[in-house]
Amino acid sequence: MKIDTRLAERLKKINPSSTLAITSKAKKLKSEGKDIVTFAAGEPDFDTPDFIKNAAIEAIKSGFTKYTPTTGTPELKKIISQKFKKDNSLEYAPNQIIVSCGAKHSIYNALMVLLNKADEVLIPLPYWVSYPEMANLCEAIPRFIKTSAANNFKITATDLNKHISTKTKVLIMNSPSNPAGSVYSRAELEEIAKVCVSKNIFVISDEIYEKIIFDGAKHESIASFNKDIYDLTITVNGLSKSHSMTGWRIGYLGAPSDVANAISNLQDHSTSNPNSIAQKAAVAALTAPDDFTTKLCQEFQRRRDYLASRLKGIKKMSFTLPQGAFYMFCGISKTGLDSMEFARRLLDEEYVSVIPGSSFGRDDYIRISFATSMGELEKGMDRIEKWLEKISG
Repeated sequence: MKIDTRLAERLKKINPSSTLAITSKAKKLKSEGKDIVTFAAGEPDFDTPDFIKNAAIEAIKSGFTKYTPTTGTPELKKIISQKFKKDNSLEYAPNQIIVSCGAKHSIYNALMVLLNKADEVLIPLPYWVSYPEMANLCEAIPRFIKTSAANNFKITATDLNKHISTKTKVLIMNSPSNPAGSVYSRAELEEIAKVCVSKNIFVISDEIYEKIIFDGAKHESIASFNKDIYDLTITVNGLSKSHSMTGWRIGYLGAPSDVANAISNLQDHSTSNPNSIAQKAAVAALTAPDDFTTKLCQEFQRRRDYLASRLKGIKKMSFTLPQGAFYMFCGISKTGLDSMEFARRLLDEEYVSVIPGSSFGRDDYIRISFATSMGELEKGMDRIEKWLEKISG
């Protein structure tokens, strides 16, 4: 038997991570005692708040360590329902809510129940690295809608219309976005919603960075506009970014009843319930005041502004100021390097780790995460500035 016949055909469509070599090399260098500055993190550098940890400890002590209902505890789903109403003007009954093992799991579940083989999924470019790979795993076809820095890397209704075919089934939206930090206004989303309703296209709205938003911008949930778009939207969120709970693996979605029921059946036979202890922690997170999230957001804006001030002085790099999330998507075309070469050399020569833009569909960009301390930001930017001067000759 040939080795390539041992595995499922669908896996041949999954692309290996273009960042693996960079992140592995950075970890190796760090283990060797090298002073690595990491601008690659996709998670807040803040610890999970103590009140959330304490809720988890109490859950363990009280014996809350057994299976829960597949889609989450009634207590947590009721609180998520209330959260959707308060923050997003969305009416999702508890039976329309699925709690999963992270927002990524929620998105994957939604795609699995919506897509048939050869259906097309529209994905704005640049995109979060897992979107196209999830579509591939569903044996669907990812189709990309190119955006530009001039429009803050956002698609328009006109862009969307141009890419719709008879096979288009799903549009994935991410606002605030990774990697560009784009935030869609209500007016922009309303026009996109009209197109989706007219063409009967589902929307998966990834709102995981909802709470990390700057300059007084307002987060809008596309499903809140009217019943027509509500019936076509799966709203995804979680606690990883807003409450610094990446390792706890709690995400959730709200969906029309038929979609939620299908996801419930799927999760019954895949993961079953998310971690019981983490669900108790999630209850604590969602019922507390937003004090932690507010401070986190303020600190990220301070770091963003510092990073922007430094980048303005670097002629070989360009950037668009993000309105949300904690990334700066930086153009590097003036360096003459592609994103992998840029990232590899920067790590080898200056011990600074960044994510190559090829991971997000743009080989002329790199992503800098400012989910690190001001001290590390200063040190890393000093090294980048010095390195670019050196390689420019």
